[in-house]
Amino acid sequence: MHISWQDNRFSKFYQHPASSPEKFSLEATAKVRAFHSSFPQYQPTPLRSLSRLAELLGVGGIYVKDESFRFGLNAFKGLGGSYAMGKYLAECLGMDISELPFSRLTGAEVKARLGDITFATTTDGNHGRGVAWTAKMLQQKAVVYMPKGSTEYRLEAIRQEGAEAEIMDWNYDDTVRYTARRAAEEGWVIVQDTAWEGYEEIPLWIMQGYATMADEALEQLKQDHALTAPSHVMIQAGVGSLAGMLQGVLAARYGEERPRLAVVEARSADCLYRSAVANDGSPHAVGGDLNTIMAGLACGEANYMGWELLRDYGEFFFSCSDEVAARGMRVLGNPLRGDAQVISGESGAVPLGLLSLLLERSEWREAKEMMGLTSQSQILLFSTEGDTDPQRYRDVVWDGSYSSGR
Repeated sequence: MHISWQDNRFSKFYQHPASSPEKFSLEATAKVRAFHSSFPQYQPTPLRSLSRLAELLGVGGIYVKDESFRFGLNAFKGLGGSYAMGKYLAECLGMDISELPFSRLTGAEVKARLGDITFATTTDGNHGRGVAWTAKMLQQKAVVYMPKGSTEYRLEAIRQEGAEAEIMDWNYDDTVRYTARRAAEEGWVIVQDTAWEGYEEIPLWIMQGYATMADEALEQLKQDHALTAPSHVMIQAGVGSLAGMLQGVLAARYGEERPRLAVVEARSADCLYRSAVANDGSPHAVGGDLNTIMAGLACGEANYMGWELLRDYGEFFFSCSDEVAARGMRVLGNPLRGDAQVISGESGAVPLGLLSLLLERSEWREAKEMMGLTSQSQILLFSTEGDTDPQRYRDVVWDGSYSSGR
Protein backbone atom coordinates (compact mmCIF):
# COMPACT_ATOMS: atom_id res chain seq x y z
CA MET A 1 0.00 0.00 0.00
CA HIS A 2 1.34 3.39 -0.97
CA ILE A 3 0.51 6.94 0.14
CA SER A 4 2.53 10.02 -0.85
CA TRP A 5 1.73 13.61 0.07
CA GLN A 6 2.76 17.16 -0.59
CA ASP A 7 1.65 20.42 0.97
CA ASN A 8 1.11 23.54 -1.13
CA ARG A 9 4.48 25.18 -1.70
CA PHE A 10 3.25 27.64 -4.33
CA SER A 11 3.73 30.63 -2.06
CA LYS A 12 3.81 32.96 -5.06
CA PHE A 13 0.28 31.94 -6.00
CA TYR A 14 -1.05 30.95 -2.58
CA GLN A 15 -0.30 34.41 -1.18
CA HIS A 16 -1.22 36.24 -4.40
CA PRO A 17 -3.72 34.11 -6.36
CA ALA A 18 -3.67 34.45 -10.14
CA SER A 19 -7.08 32.77 -10.54
CA SER A 20 -10.45 33.98 -9.32
CA PRO A 21 -13.21 31.88 -7.72
CA GLU A 22 -15.93 34.33 -8.81
CA LYS A 23 -17.43 31.87 -11.31
CA PHE A 24 -18.34 29.73 -8.28
CA SER A 25 -19.89 32.52 -6.23
CA LEU A 26 -23.11 32.14 -4.27
CA GLU A 27 -25.01 33.81 -7.12
CA ALA A 28 -23.50 31.53 -9.77
CA THR A 29 -24.10 28.42 -7.67
CA ALA A 30 -27.71 29.41 -7.00
CA LYS A 31 -28.37 29.60 -10.75
CA VAL A 32 -26.94 26.12 -11.24
CA ARG A 33 -28.99 24.63 -8.43
CA ALA A 34 -32.16 26.31 -9.69
CA PHE A 35 -31.62 24.65 -13.06
CA HIS A 36 -31.16 21.20 -11.52
CA SER A 37 -34.10 21.76 -9.17
CA SER A 38 -36.38 22.04 -12.20
CA PHE A 39 -35.71 18.36 -13.09
CA PRO A 40 -38.53 16.05 -11.95
CA GLN A 41 -35.86 13.60 -10.72
CA TYR A 42 -34.16 16.20 -8.54
CA GLN A 43 -33.82 15.97 -4.80
CA PRO A 44 -30.77 16.69 -2.62
CA THR A 45 -28.67 13.61 -2.02
CA PRO A 46 -28.11 12.53 1.60
CA LEU A 47 -25.28 13.84 3.76
CA ARG A 48 -24.36 11.01 6.14
CA SER A 49 -22.89 11.82 9.55
CA LEU A 50 -20.56 8.97 10.55
CA SER A 51 -20.39 9.94 14.21
CA ARG A 52 -19.33 6.50 15.48
CA LEU A 53 -16.48 6.34 12.98
CA ALA A 54 -15.41 9.87 13.92
CA GLU A 55 -15.36 8.86 17.58
CA LEU A 56 -13.33 5.74 16.82
CA LEU A 57 -10.78 7.67 14.75
CA GLY A 58 -10.53 10.58 17.18
CA VAL A 59 -11.98 13.52 15.23
CA GLY A 60 -14.97 15.77 15.82
CA GLY A 61 -17.06 14.69 12.84
CA ILE A 62 -16.99 12.87 9.50
CA TYR A 63 -19.66 13.73 6.93
CA VAL A 64 -20.08 11.89 3.63
CA LYS A 65 -22.22 13.19 0.76
CA ASP A 66 -23.76 10.10 -0.85
CA GLU A 67 -24.06 10.72 -4.60
CA SER A 68 -25.26 7.20 -5.40
CA PHE A 69 -28.77 8.69 -5.16
CA ARG A 70 -28.25 11.38 -7.84
CA PHE A 71 -30.90 11.34 -10.60
CA GLY A 72 -31.13 7.54 -10.46
CA LEU A 73 -27.72 7.39 -12.18
CA ASN A 74 -25.72 6.06 -9.19
CA ALA A 75 -23.15 8.88 -9.53
CA PHE A 76 -22.79 12.67 -9.44
CA LYS A 77 -21.61 13.14 -13.02
CA GLY A 78 -25.06 13.91 -14.44
CA LEU A 79 -24.86 17.30 -12.70
CA GLY A 80 -22.02 18.58 -14.86
CA GLY A 81 -23.11 17.21 -18.21
CA SER A 82 -26.73 18.29 -17.86
CA TYR A 83 -25.85 21.85 -16.89
CA ALA A 84 -23.26 22.22 -19.67
CA MET A 85 -25.70 20.87 -22.27
CA GLY A 86 -28.42 23.16 -20.95
CA LYS A 87 -26.07 26.16 -21.15
CA TYR A 88 -25.03 25.23 -24.68
CA LEU A 89 -28.64 24.98 -25.86
CA ALA A 90 -29.53 28.23 -24.11
CA GLU A 91 -26.76 30.00 -26.03
CA CYS A 92 -27.96 28.45 -29.29
CA LEU A 93 -31.40 29.89 -28.54
CA GLY A 94 -30.06 33.28 -27.44
CA MET A 95 -31.51 32.81 -23.96
CA ASP A 96 -30.28 32.69 -20.37
CA ILE A 97 -30.42 29.26 -18.76
CA SER A 98 -32.66 30.69 -16.05
CA GLU A 99 -35.32 30.97 -18.76
CA LEU A 100 -35.03 27.28 -19.64
CA PRO A 101 -36.27 25.01 -16.86
CA PHE A 102 -36.44 21.29 -17.57
CA SER A 103 -40.05 21.36 -18.80
CA ARG A 104 -39.28 23.98 -21.43
CA LEU A 105 -35.86 22.66 -22.39
CA THR A 106 -37.29 19.23 -23.18
CA GLY A 107 -40.38 20.57 -24.94
CA ALA A 108 -41.34 20.27 -28.60
CA GLU A 109 -40.86 23.99 -29.28
CA VAL A 110 -37.20 23.98 -28.24
CA LYS A 111 -36.54 20.75 -30.14
CA ALA A 112 -38.08 22.24 -33.29
CA ARG A 113 -35.94 25.36 -33.04
CA LEU A 114 -32.70 23.47 -32.40
CA GLY A 115 -33.05 20.57 -34.80
CA ASP A 116 -30.82 17.53 -34.40
CA ILE A 117 -27.66 17.79 -32.29
CA THR A 118 -25.16 15.07 -31.42
CA PHE A 119 -23.21 15.35 -28.17
CA ALA A 120 -19.92 13.47 -27.91
CA THR A 121 -17.72 12.65 -24.93
CA THR A 122 -14.97 10.45 -23.51
CA THR A 123 -15.64 8.69 -20.23
CA ASP A 124 -14.88 5.65 -18.10
CA GLY A 125 -18.62 5.40 -17.51
CA ASN A 126 -20.28 7.86 -15.13
CA HIS A 127 -19.90 11.06 -17.15
CA GLY A 128 -20.88 9.33 -20.38
CA ARG A 129 -23.99 7.88 -18.80
CA GLY A 130 -24.95 11.35 -17.57
CA VAL A 131 -24.45 12.85 -21.04
CA ALA A 132 -26.42 10.01 -22.65
CA TRP A 133 -29.24 10.38 -20.09
CA THR A 134 -29.48 14.13 -20.69
CA ALA A 135 -29.34 13.76 -24.49
CA LYS A 136 -32.18 11.23 -24.35
CA MET A 137 -34.36 13.62 -22.35
CA LEU A 138 -33.53 16.39 -24.85
CA GLN A 139 -34.47 14.08 -27.74
CA GLN A 140 -30.94 14.42 -29.06
CA LYS A 141 -28.13 11.95 -29.78
CA ALA A 142 -25.01 11.02 -27.83
CA VAL A 143 -21.80 9.29 -28.90
CA VAL A 144 -19.51 8.00 -26.14
CA TYR A 145 -15.95 6.70 -26.46
CA MET A 146 -14.50 4.88 -23.46
CA PRO A 147 -10.79 4.41 -22.69
CA LYS A 148 -8.93 1.12 -22.54
CA GLY A 149 -9.78 -0.80 -19.38
CA SER A 150 -13.40 0.38 -19.13
CA THR A 151 -15.78 -2.40 -18.13
CA GLU A 152 -18.51 -3.99 -20.24
CA TYR A 153 -21.03 -3.32 -17.47
CA ARG A 154 -20.44 0.43 -17.65
CA LEU A 155 -20.50 0.29 -21.46
CA GLU A 156 -23.92 -1.38 -21.42
CA ALA A 157 -25.24 1.12 -18.85
CA ILE A 158 -24.42 3.92 -21.32
CA ARG A 159 -25.98 2.08 -24.25
CA GLN A 160 -29.15 1.56 -22.23
CA GLU A 161 -29.52 5.35 -22.11
CA GLY A 162 -29.71 5.34 -25.93
CA ALA A 163 -26.15 6.39 -26.80
CA GLU A 164 -23.75 4.94 -29.32
CA ALA A 165 -20.80 3.75 -27.24
CA GLU A 166 -17.63 1.71 -27.61
CA ILE A 167 -14.42 0.94 -25.72
CA MET A 168 -11.25 2.11 -27.44
CA ASP A 169 -7.68 0.80 -27.19
CA TRP A 170 -6.15 4.00 -25.77
CA ASN A 171 -5.87 5.62 -22.37
CA TYR A 172 -8.26 8.36 -21.29
CA ASP A 173 -6.31 11.35 -22.58
CA ASP A 174 -5.63 9.81 -26.00
CA THR A 175 -9.31 8.86 -26.27
CA VAL A 176 -10.25 12.49 -25.51
CA ARG A 177 -8.07 13.57 -28.44
CA TYR A 178 -9.74 11.01 -30.71
CA THR A 179 -13.19 12.22 -29.64
CA ALA A 180 -12.19 15.80 -30.42
CA ARG A 181 -11.04 14.83 -33.93
CA ARG A 182 -14.22 12.86 -34.64
CA ALA A 183 -16.40 15.68 -33.34
CA ALA A 184 -14.62 18.19 -35.60
CA GLU A 185 -15.14 15.91 -38.61
CA GLU A 186 -18.81 15.16 -37.86
CA GLY A 187 -19.95 18.50 -36.44
CA TRP A 188 -20.70 17.05 -33.00
CA VAL A 189 -20.68 19.04 -29.75
CA ILE A 190 -18.01 17.85 -27.30
CA VAL A 191 -19.09 17.68 -23.65
CA GLN A 192 -15.80 17.16 -21.81
CA ASP A 193 -14.46 18.48 -18.51
CA THR A 194 -10.90 18.49 -19.84
CA ALA A 195 -10.07 21.97 -21.15
CA TRP A 196 -7.57 22.90 -23.84
CA GLU A 197 -6.82 26.01 -25.88
CA GLY A 198 -9.97 26.96 -27.77
CA TYR A 199 -12.13 24.59 -25.71
CA GLU A 200 -12.81 26.20 -22.35
CA GLU A 201 -16.44 27.26 -22.13
CA ILE A 202 -18.10 23.84 -21.85
CA PRO A 203 -15.53 22.49 -19.34
CA LEU A 204 -16.25 25.53 -17.16
CA TRP A 205 -19.99 24.90 -17.40
CA ILE A 206 -19.43 21.27 -16.38
CA MET A 207 -17.44 22.44 -13.35
CA GLN A 208 -20.19 24.87 -12.45
CA GLY A 209 -22.75 22.08 -12.83
CA TYR A 210 -21.00 20.06 -10.15
CA ALA A 211 -21.51 22.96 -7.73
CA THR A 212 -25.06 21.84 -6.93
CA MET A 213 -23.51 19.00 -4.93
CA ALA A 214 -21.28 21.35 -2.94
CA ASP A 215 -24.10 23.83 -2.30
CA GLU A 216 -26.34 21.06 -0.96
CA ALA A 217 -23.61 19.70 1.31
CA LEU A 218 -22.77 23.06 2.87
CA GLU A 219 -26.47 23.79 3.38
CA GLN A 220 -26.99 20.38 5.01
CA LEU A 221 -24.02 20.88 7.33
CA LYS A 222 -25.52 24.16 8.51
CA GLN A 223 -29.15 23.06 8.78
CA ASP A 224 -28.69 19.53 10.14
CA HIS A 225 -25.42 19.76 12.08
CA ALA A 226 -25.12 23.46 13.05
CA LEU A 227 -21.80 23.77 11.22
CA THR A 228 -21.10 26.99 9.37
CA ALA A 229 -18.28 25.21 7.54
CA PRO A 230 -16.21 22.05 7.87
CA SER A 231 -12.61 22.41 9.02
CA HIS A 232 -11.34 20.10 6.27
CA VAL A 233 -12.55 18.84 2.90
CA MET A 234 -11.01 15.83 1.17
CA ILE A 235 -11.87 15.39 -2.50
CA GLN A 236 -10.82 12.92 -5.16
CA ALA A 237 -9.49 14.10 -8.52
CA GLY A 238 -9.05 12.86 -12.06
CA VAL A 239 -8.55 15.85 -14.35
CA GLY A 240 -9.34 18.07 -11.35
CA SER A 241 -12.61 19.62 -12.48
CA LEU A 242 -14.59 18.43 -9.46
CA ALA A 243 -11.79 19.34 -7.05
CA GLY A 244 -11.27 22.71 -8.73
CA MET A 245 -15.00 23.46 -8.51
CA LEU A 246 -15.07 22.61 -4.83
CA GLN A 247 -12.01 24.75 -4.15
CA GLY A 248 -13.63 27.61 -6.08
CA VAL A 249 -16.85 27.34 -4.06
CA LEU A 250 -14.96 27.28 -0.76
CA ALA A 251 -12.72 30.21 -1.70
CA ALA A 252 -15.66 32.28 -2.98
CA ARG A 253 -17.83 31.54 0.04
CA TYR A 254 -15.36 31.64 2.93
CA GLY A 255 -12.37 33.64 1.68
CA GLU A 256 -9.40 33.50 4.05
CA GLU A 257 -11.47 31.44 6.52
CA ARG A 258 -12.09 28.65 4.02
CA PRO A 259 -11.77 24.98 5.01
CA ARG A 260 -8.46 23.25 4.34
CA LEU A 261 -8.78 21.19 1.16
CA ALA A 262 -6.88 17.99 0.34
CA VAL A 263 -6.83 16.55 -3.19
CA VAL A 264 -6.69 12.73 -3.40
CA GLU A 265 -5.57 10.93 -6.58
CA ALA A 266 -4.86 7.46 -7.89
CA ARG A 267 -1.13 6.74 -7.80
CA SER A 268 -0.98 5.74 -11.49
CA ALA A 269 -2.67 8.98 -12.63
CA ASP A 270 -1.54 11.54 -10.05
CA CYS A 271 -1.00 14.52 -12.34
CA LEU A 272 -2.04 17.11 -9.72
CA TYR A 273 0.17 15.61 -7.02
CA ARG A 274 3.13 15.53 -9.42
CA SER A 275 2.41 19.13 -10.38
CA ALA A 276 2.51 20.07 -6.70
CA VAL A 277 5.82 18.25 -6.23
CA ALA A 278 7.31 19.96 -9.31
CA ASN A 279 6.55 23.30 -7.66
CA ASP A 280 6.80 25.39 -10.83
CA GLY A 281 3.14 26.46 -10.99
CA SER A 282 2.41 24.51 -14.18
CA PRO A 283 0.37 21.32 -14.60
CA HIS A 284 2.37 18.17 -15.32
CA ALA A 285 0.96 15.17 -17.20
CA VAL A 286 1.20 11.44 -16.49
CA GLY A 287 1.34 9.06 -19.47
CA GLY A 288 0.94 5.32 -20.02
CA ASP A 289 -2.03 3.03 -19.46
CA LEU A 290 -3.03 4.67 -16.13
CA ASN A 291 -4.10 1.30 -14.70
CA THR A 292 -6.12 1.63 -11.49
CA ILE A 293 -9.38 0.34 -10.06
CA MET A 294 -10.29 4.01 -9.61
CA ALA A 295 -11.53 4.25 -13.20
CA GLY A 296 -13.09 7.67 -12.73
CA LEU A 297 -9.74 9.08 -11.62
CA ALA A 298 -7.62 7.48 -14.39
CA CYS A 299 -6.82 10.78 -16.11
CA GLY A 300 -3.24 11.83 -16.71
CA GLU A 301 -3.69 15.43 -17.86
CA ALA A 302 -5.19 18.12 -15.65
CA ASN A 303 -7.93 20.55 -16.58
CA TYR A 304 -5.86 23.71 -16.27
CA MET A 305 -8.80 25.73 -14.89
CA GLY A 306 -9.21 23.27 -12.02
CA TRP A 307 -5.45 23.10 -11.51
CA GLU A 308 -5.09 26.87 -11.17
CA LEU A 309 -7.77 27.03 -8.46
CA LEU A 310 -6.13 24.19 -6.56
CA ARG A 311 -2.68 25.71 -6.98
CA ASP A 312 -3.84 29.10 -5.74
CA TYR A 313 -6.20 28.12 -2.91
CA GLY A 314 -5.67 24.42 -2.05
CA GLU A 315 -3.42 23.06 0.67
CA PHE A 316 -2.65 19.35 0.32
CA PHE A 317 -2.10 16.79 -2.46
CA PHE A 318 -2.14 13.00 -1.97
CA SER A 319 -1.28 10.08 -4.25
CA CYS A 320 -2.77 6.73 -3.21
CA SER A 321 -2.56 3.13 -4.38
CA ASP A 322 -5.67 1.07 -5.09
CA GLU A 323 -5.61 -0.52 -1.62
CA VAL A 324 -6.53 2.85 -0.11
CA ALA A 325 -9.68 3.09 -2.23
CA ALA A 326 -10.60 -0.51 -1.46
CA ARG A 327 -10.31 0.17 2.28
CA GLY A 328 -12.62 3.14 1.92
CA MET A 329 -15.20 0.99 0.12
CA ARG A 330 -15.13 -1.59 2.90
CA VAL A 331 -15.31 0.95 5.74
CA LEU A 332 -18.27 2.75 4.15
CA GLY A 333 -20.04 -0.47 3.18
CA ASN A 334 -19.63 -2.03 6.65
CA PRO A 335 -20.38 0.81 9.08
CA LEU A 336 -20.07 0.83 12.83
CA ARG A 337 -23.36 0.28 14.65
CA GLY A 338 -25.34 3.52 14.56
CA ASP A 339 -23.68 4.90 11.41
CA ALA A 340 -25.40 4.81 8.01
CA GLN A 341 -24.14 2.52 5.27
CA VAL A 342 -22.76 4.18 2.14
CA ILE A 343 -22.39 2.04 -0.98
CA SER A 344 -19.34 3.68 -2.54
CA GLY A 345 -17.45 2.71 -5.68
CA GLU A 346 -13.70 2.76 -6.18
CA SER A 347 -13.44 6.41 -7.23
CA GLY A 348 -15.88 7.56 -4.57
CA ALA A 349 -14.29 5.92 -1.54
CA VAL A 350 -10.60 6.81 -1.73
CA PRO A 351 -10.77 9.99 0.44
CA LEU A 352 -12.43 8.07 3.28
CA GLY A 353 -9.91 5.25 2.93
CA LEU A 354 -7.09 7.77 3.13
CA LEU A 355 -8.60 9.61 6.11
CA SER A 356 -9.05 6.37 8.07
CA LEU A 357 -5.43 5.39 7.49
CA LEU A 358 -4.02 8.80 8.41
CA LEU A 359 -5.97 8.79 11.66
CA GLU A 360 -5.41 5.16 12.60
CA ARG A 361 -1.85 4.21 11.60
CA SER A 362 1.34 5.66 12.99
CA GLU A 363 3.32 5.39 9.73
CA TRP A 364 1.31 8.29 8.33
CA ARG A 365 1.30 10.48 11.44
CA GLU A 366 3.38 13.11 9.60
CA ALA A 367 0.63 13.60 7.01
CA LYS A 368 -2.03 13.76 9.73
CA GLU A 369 -0.08 16.48 11.51
CA MET A 370 0.57 18.34 8.26
CA MET A 371 -3.20 18.54 7.71
CA GLY A 372 -3.85 19.63 11.29
CA LEU A 373 -6.31 16.83 11.99
CA THR A 374 -7.32 16.91 15.66
CA SER A 375 -10.14 15.85 17.95
CA GLN A 376 -11.95 19.05 16.92
CA SER A 377 -11.74 18.51 13.15
CA GLN A 378 -14.97 18.36 11.15
CA ILE A 379 -14.26 16.63 7.83
CA LEU A 380 -16.44 16.69 4.71
CA LEU A 381 -16.09 14.04 1.99
CA PHE A 382 -17.98 13.20 -1.19
CA SER A 383 -18.77 9.65 -2.22
CA THR A 384 -19.19 10.48 -5.88
CA GLU A 385 -20.44 7.09 -7.08
CA GLY A 386 -22.17 3.97 -5.87
CA ASP A 387 -21.46 0.44 -7.10
CA THR A 388 -21.29 1.48 -10.76
CA ASP A 389 -19.49 -1.82 -11.47
CA PRO A 390 -21.30 -4.29 -9.16
CA GLN A 391 -18.92 -7.20 -9.79
CA ARG A 392 -15.84 -5.16 -8.95
CA TYR A 393 -17.64 -3.82 -5.88
CA ARG A 394 -18.29 -7.37 -4.67
CA ASP A 395 -14.71 -8.41 -5.44
CA VAL A 396 -13.48 -5.67 -3.12
CA VAL A 397 -16.12 -5.60 -0.37
CA TRP A 398 -17.13 -9.27 -0.27
CA ASP A 399 -13.93 -11.02 -1.28
CA GLY A 400 -11.27 -8.63 0.02
CA SER A 401 -9.49 -7.70 -3.21
CA TYR A 402 -6.78 -5.07 -2.73
CA SER A 403 -6.34 -5.73 0.98
CA SER A 404 -5.00 -2.92 3.16
CA GLY A 405 -3.98 -5.31 5.95
CA ARG A 406 -1.09 -4.40 8.19
